[in-house]
Amino acid sequence: MDDIRRDFPLITQGKVVYLDNAATTQKPRAVIDALVEYYENYNANVHRGVYEISEKATDAYEAARKKIADFIGAKETASIIFTRNATEAVNLAAYAWGDANVNEGDEILLTEMEHHSNIVPWQLLAQRKKAVIRFVPYAPETGKPKWEDLPSLSSSKTRLIAFTHVSNSLGTINPVPELIAQIRRLAPGAKILIDGAQGVPHLPVNVAAWDCDFLVFSAHKMLGPTGIGVFYAKKDVLEGMGPFLGGGDMIKEVRLDGAKWNDLPWKFEAGTPNIADAIAFGAALDYLNAIGLKAIHEHEVALTTHALQRLRAIEGVTCYGTKTAPERCGVVSFNLKGMHPHDTGTLLAREGVAVRVGHHCNMPLMRRLGIMGTTRASFYLYNTIEEIDALAAAIPKIQKVFM
Repeated sequence: MDDIRRDFPLITQGKVVYLDNAATTQKPRAVIDALVEYYENYNANVHRGVYEISEKATDAYEAARKKIADFIGAKETASIIFTRNATEAVNLAAYAWGDANVNEGDEILLTEMEHHSNIVPWQLLAQRKKAVIRFVPYAPETGKPKWEDLPSLSSSKTRLIAFTHVSNSLGTINPVPELIAQIRRLAPGAKILIDGAQGVPHLPVNVAAWDCDFLVFSAHKMLGPTGIGVFYAKKDVLEGMGPFLGGGDMIKEVRLDGAKWNDLPWKFEAGTPNIADAIAFGAALDYLNAIGLKAIHEHEVALTTHALQRLRAIEGVTCYGTKTAPERCGVVSFNLKGMHPHDTGTLLAREGVAVRVGHHCNMPLMRRLGIMGTTRASFYLYNTIEEIDALAAAIPKIQKVFM
């Protein structure tokens, strides 16, 4: 653990106990060095130049795409589209696929546990196409969606089912392979989108084995830079989709009376891409592969188990989500009796503990829980039991402020 923590400059400074990894993770030196290396030694555009540093940049950019394909078990690099983030990737699906395939009266199925980024793009699509959105309800007593309602909620009108692999607010892990198999039986004509923003950084993913149509995720939640994300789709689905944005690298030929689109995956990457961050994302994947997602998840389960034990033992603490740690990734959301989450977060910050507070872009879920928000502690590979203890030790101190 000490070796891992030494790889993270901000963690090494020891200025804060950083427990806000579901918002964004810290970056190891290898990722920072990859950014500096690109800008200092081969800063050039990709897919255009016939000189050495441009060819080197192109090779590194496309190598990162290959690393991503391998990381999620994609059969081909043509299925990997670089976006700004997971939110843009969902919007890409909603516009480029949804506008052409969802019509009046069609149904879109989501869950009440979704991040706003996996609700609002579908609401906008439904408004444009006069489609209907249905929701799998969330069950506070189990900390999970009521997946047993799937048969009654899906139908021949269901065109898309989109749900998160892991809840960003509660850490709840959805059984994706089993759900996809069930959905294929219940709604064989529907496409399936998985929001992997909180799952891909923490658990092994294999899109080929899962048989999902779409997967979206962001680099900054898995040691990579901000401003770079991934839209995965099956190649045959991408081939049937029109472009999302026009101009630049997505063009093969332009005439005054029309244009032809580039081959996959570049058909969906208009303009100069985020070259440096894509390359650094590849460095982040190298780092995660060296440790292994299985080991990372086991470490998070140990941290979460300890956190639940410590927090539940404190009077006035209410924890949300599943009862046991193995059913969730490294997230513990809680409230302190009589305290607003923003006050809790502010006072914890004064004790040197950084957490997230509020609705976490999960307003429908918060309404289902009957609360305005939570305090969320989220863990990653560099966090320690001692940092969980620092959080637990700080809570009685800040509770006294409101007594």
